[in-house]
Order: sequence, then structure tokens, then C-alpha cells
Amino acid sequence: MIAFHNSHDSSYRAPFGAVTCGTPVFLALDLLEAEPGFTCALRTWQDSIGETLIPMDCTPLPEGGFRFSGTLHAPSEPCLVWYQFHLTAPDGSMLFYGNNAASSGGIGALYQHIPDSYQVTVYDAASVPEWYKRSVVYQIFPDRFARGSDYPDRFFAAQHPDDWAGAPRILHPNWRDDPFYTRNSQNEVTHWDFFGGTLEGIRTKLPYLQELGISAIYLNPIFSAYSNHRYDTADYQQIDPILGDEEGFKALASEARKRGIRLILDGVFSHTGADSIYFNRYGNYPVNGACQGEDSPYYSWYSFEAYPERYESWWGVKDLPNVDEMQPSYQDYIFGDRDSVIRHWLRSGASGWRLDVADELPDAFIKGLRSAIKEEDLDAVLLGEVWEDASNKRSYEELREYLLGHELDATMHYPFRKILLDFFLGRIDSSEAAAAMMQLKENYPRENYYASLNLIGSHDRARVLTLLGGASEEMSEDEQREFRLTPELRETALARLRALTVLQFTAAGVPCIYYGDEAGMEGGSDPFNRAPFPWGREDTSLTDHYRKLISLRNTHEALISGDFTPISPLPDLYGCIRESEEEKILTVVSRSAEEIKTRLTISCSGIHKLFGSGRVRRSASTVTLQLPPYGTVILKLE
Repeated sequence: MIAFHNSHDSSYRAPFGAVTCGTPVFLALDLLEAEPGFTCALRTWQDSIGETLIPMDCTPLPEGGFRFSGTLHAPSEPCLVWYQFHLTAPDGSMLFYGNNAASSGGIGALYQHIPDSYQVTVYDAASVPEWYKRSVVYQIFPDRFARGSDYPDRFFAAQHPDDWAGAPRILHPNWRDDPFYTRNSQNEVTHWDFFGGTLEGIRTKLPYLQELGISAIYLNPIFSAYSNHRYDTADYQQIDPILGDEEGFKALASEARKRGIRLILDGVFSHTGADSIYFNRYGNYPVNGACQGEDSPYYSWYSFEAYPERYESWWGVKDLPNVDEMQPSYQDYIFGDRDSVIRHWLRSGASGWRLDVADELPDAFIKGLRSAIKEEDLDAVLLGEVWEDASNKRSYEELREYLLGHELDATMHYPFRKILLDFFLGRIDSSEAAAAMMQLKENYPRENYYASLNLIGSHDRARVLTLLGGASEEMSEDEQREFRLTPELRETALARLRALTVLQFTAAGVPCIYYGDEAGMEGGSDPFNRAPFPWGREDTSLTDHYRKLISLRNTHEALISGDFTPISPLPDLYGCIRESEEEKILTVVSRSAEEIKTRLTISCSGIHKLFGSGRVRRSASTVTLQLPPYGTVILKLE
């Protein structure tokens, strides 16, 4: 007996993927080479309701066998609905049809036990700002991108007095130095090293970013803090004096906007710094922080186990005390009040926020913050740091609601990064990569999927070039400090990176470049992935490669809004088709160190090569591709 259902095929599930509330979803299961008398029930599951069994209609198939069909009526409220098929044989025995072993959607399998279910995401429709969906984003770690002319004066003017408790801060005189950590036996940082990057420095490099084709900048934290990464916020209302001031931020935002570039700020709201005006653990500030007593306006923001020495902190890091995001006074301060943090900086020139560790923020907090953002500026964007499939993410045993229409516009697309790196490093083949991409496309609401921030590098991961050269993120800090790509490994890594970025810029979503990746920077995990930008020592051929890909994306509407379908012609060849009303574009890349030749059956009247190293020939409905090692090709099909 053969059973068949394909959630990607409209003959078996329609409409495809996530649906808005109340939408009827047609579902069908074919049963072939089976004796008469089988019955089938559609089994659905909702966390708030539990199991529901829906009898399915049975009709004979022309080629023999039976089709069971029915309708799943999406609930009127946003949620996830899970479904599978329960078959009862004439003798009363049971069989079950559900998701495949990888739970990736598409073609499932028949089981003798209860299997994993298929997912239907039910959401309230919500649009994502158009400017963001059309953007190419550039992520900047502010201390390491560019110095302004006044950087030494700013750094030394911002130095704390000698009696200030905490790790001293030191300034690298040489921009080309390597970043480092100095730690004590408790793994605490004893000195924070700075390179002197400033907002003015970023402003002086706007022509470079504009010429590259960048249309949005995501800034790691810029607010007053003690560390060089600034995720230990000391004052949300003040730009870190080492970086600049509020007028400098407004000037940067204004100049960037004139060049067609928006600014997205990093919102670190699950915790503050211990050395902050809010917590004031060391008494460095002349304010009544939580550690100064219960009469502090900030006392209720924190949870003390044994006041004041023991308190809840982010992942046990004592420098980062957790806040209770559901405290009304905290919510008012961050987004509720008229001059709250969120609203103030939007009015000062920001065009959106990225939420650090969104998993640590309650859904109710994110919903309130989103409402404030959209009330202040309907065209502002809200992104979230989520490392897994954001449609079914669970944190602290709660199923999160990021993409159900009332929270995030998009997430940092770490699953996208993992799929592409796994493919290029040989951990999965192209069919597995395509299936993983289709799973995300099926699970995410379309607006959110096509707005996903498609990053390859970030401040939290080793440099992509280093990884593509064969380095492991599991190396010790000492090993990473000493590791350098040999010329041969770097050549391989560059070839892989060029091919990988072709996929990054032709996939559905918003491409994001981590500063310096386009210049050929290497480096292991933090702090080695946060070295200063190599001004004057860039790999200009790689930068030109990025520039061409950005221009290509900005020129072709299909690469921005066109429907996306991943393809896997051969195990070592992966690509996609992007199709809009105006055009259809095919991308194919090779991960192989050998030349590959293949034929694709494609219906088109002509082809036009837009980009790539591959050779192309068309004959009738066949396109022959000849790709050199790590070769690429982008074709416009006519």
C-alpha cells in the first residue's frame, strides 16, 4: 500500500504555507494499491485546544486507489495548527501518515506509530516597511569601523576618575592591532580594549557605503556602557561619549538619509549593565540605583536573591543583571512614555530597532514595544535576534508568537546562514539544503519570510572567510588567536565566499553584510571577529564582487519581491528561481572543487546571462551549464 501527501503541492494542500486567520485549507491524502474499506480522519492539534479528529471524504482515483480530502478551517485567532492523517484499515488496525523524518514538510511518510505533524502557521496579516524589504543592510560594530578626527579627545575625555570601580579601559594607538581580552581566574574581563571608532567616523565613510549600494545600517549598541561591545547598557538616554553625542547621532542619521541609507539601532532590553544608573552596583553614579535601596525608582526592575549581592543575571553573567520586563515602570521607560527610549531615538533619526536576545523578552513586552514603534513611526522596522525557526520557537517552555502579526517584522536569519555554510562545507547536499529552505518558506508568513535578515557573518560568529577556509568555531581562544588561513586555504575560502554570496543576494530576504566581510577580513569567534576595518588594505576584488551583486539585486525586481523556489540539480549544485510578473531569474552555484556540467529542463524562449563564471548554452527546452570549480551563474529567462 502506498500513501502520498505533499504539503508543497497545491493538489494536496492549498493554499501553500502560512495562512491568515479564518482561511480554509484544503488537504488531501492519496492511498494507492489499497483494498477497499479504509477510512481516514484528519487529526489536528492546537496547544490551547488539544486534538481534533475530522472525518475525510473518500473518492476513487482514476488510476486506482482512493483520495481522502477535507478542509482544515484555520482558527480566528493567530496560532499554530498541526496536522497528520489517521487511517483505519478494514480489520480495524491503524496506520498514520505524517511529516518526513526531517520534519521538513513536503512529501511525508506512512508510519505504524504516531508521527511528527505538518505545521500550519495561522497569523494576522501585517505588512513590513517597504524600504526595509528593498534594503541591503550593513552591520557595524561601532568601536571597530572608523575613527573620527576627534577620537583620542573623546576617548580620554570619557575616561572615568581613578576611584571608579571596574575594569580600566585602554585605547589601541594602532588601528591595525589585534583585539584581545584580558581576564582573571574567574574569567572576568580585567581591561576593556578600545580602538576609538566613532559616529563621526561612520559618517565619513557614508560615501563608501553609498557607493557599495548599502541602504540600511544596523548598529551594534551605541548607548553609554562600560565595555567595548556596549551590551551592558549604563544609560539608554545617552550616546556613549566615546562614540559621540546626540547631536552627532542626529547628524549621522540626517546625512545617511540624504544618501538613501537608514539606521537601525540595537535594543538591549532584557538586561542592563551592573555598572549603570539603573543598578549602580559599584556606586559609581550619583543616583539612587537598585543597589542603593528599595526606594530607588529602579529597584522593582530587578530580582534579588540575597540583596544586594545575589541577583538574577543574564546567563549568570554578574555584569548583566536581568530586568523584569513586565514591570509597568520599566515598560513606560522603554516604550510607553512620550519620551521613552524607543520613541526618543526614533524621533532623533533612527528608522527601526533590532531586539537583542528576543527569546528573553516576553511576548507581551514585544507586542507593547511594537505598538509604540508603529505609533511613533508606522514605517519603522522591528527586527529580532532569533537563532532558530522563528515560527515555532519555544523559549522557557512557551511557544513564541514572533511572526503571528503583532510582534516582529523580521528576524535575524541564522537558519539561512547555517543551511548555506552546511552546504558549502559538505555537511549536507543540495537536496537537503533545498528542503531546509522550503521548510522555512512554508512555516513563515510570506511578509516575514521575504523580510528575513539574511546574514552570513555577525559579531556573534567567527568570520565567514575563516570558516570557509576550514577553521572550527570550537577552537580554543588561544588556537583562534594564532590561526591564520594559508594562501591556499584563503584562495579556497574566497572562491567559496563568492559562490555563497551569489546565493545570499538572490535568495528571498534582505541581505546583510557584517562590516569587513566584503573586504576579506578573517578572524575566529569574539573578539577576533571584531577587528578594526582594514582601510587601505581591503581585498578590492572581493569588494567589487559584493558591489556587483548588490547592484544586481537593486536592479531586478524579481530578486527583491519575486517568488522564491530553491532547486538542487545535482548534490553539489544548489540554486533558486526567482519569479515576478516582469521577469524570471535562475541562479545555480557549485560547491565542488571540480568542473561540473549538467543540463536543466527549463521552459523559456531565450536566456540572458546576468552574472557568473559558468558557461551556458540553450537548446529548445534544455539549458546546459558548465561550471568551473566553485562556479556560479545567474540567468534571466525570457
